Amino acid sequence: MKQYGLIGFPLSHSFSKKYFTEKFDKEHITDSVYNLYPLEHIKDLQDLLDENPHLCGLNVTVPHKINVLRYLDWIENDARNAGAVNCIRISKESPVLAAFSGEVGVEGHDFRLEGFNTDIYGFEMSLRPLLHEHHAEALILGDGGAAKAVKCVLENLEIPFKVVTRKAHPGNLLFSELKPHHITKHKLIINTTPLGTSPKVEEYPPIPYEAITGEHLLYDLIYNPEQTVFLKKGAEQGATTKNGHEMLILQAEKSWEIWNSKEKHP
Repeated sequence: MKQYGLIGFPLSHSFSKKYFTEKFDKEHITDSVYNLYPLEHIKDLQDLLDENPHLCGLNVTVPHKINVLRYLDWIENDARNAGAVNCIRISKESPVLAAFSGEVGVEGHDFRLEGFNTDIYGFEMSLRPLLHEHHAEALILGDGGAAKAVKCVLENLEIPFKVVTRKAHPGNLLFSELKPHHITKHKLIINTTPLGTSPKVEEYPPIPYEAITGEHLLYDLIYNPEQTVFLKKGAEQGATTKNGHEMLILQAEKSWEIWNSKEKHP
């Protein structure tokens, strides 16, 4: 039985497990299973691989999208540029080339860990159909791990952006500094913060919503609830809105494609 799964901590609920379990059932994939692997410390990754020799692929969620990088033998270019990985292909065909940076002993093992960022693919493919010429500049709300994929996509699309954070950071705007003219100038606004995620559905990023117009596109990476207060406030001003559900489906399918690919990487 081929094993796939999700590592992160905590894993109280998972879109991925539900999605892949239903996918395997619907598509009559009987030789595969998708499990949750709560992993509080990334240094325990080797133990997980030792205990589950049939693992072929892993998704990665918080808090490990960044700190998993040093344990990988090869990282795809966009994932390297973004500085975050959310998909690992576990290849059994060749020995490890980069022995976990010396932090974890893997001598004698015949697996190779390859890192990808399918969030980049999912976000770009779900965003592209909504873009118009006036979406020429963007605001990214938040600057955590989720923002890394968003930045990579905007750079690839050559859309300049400003990042908005709660705490001061060189080059970023502060939420407390945001004025209506910032909203007017940036017609694409992407929320990468957890504000509004269930069960704290009453929360929302503090921005001047009164400056939003029908030309604005508001994208929220949150998918639960389906419509956050951030999106509701945007819709009330006439903006186009999009949540993160399609992005999740696209990134999951991209992960499946990667795990089953025979492509060789140097």
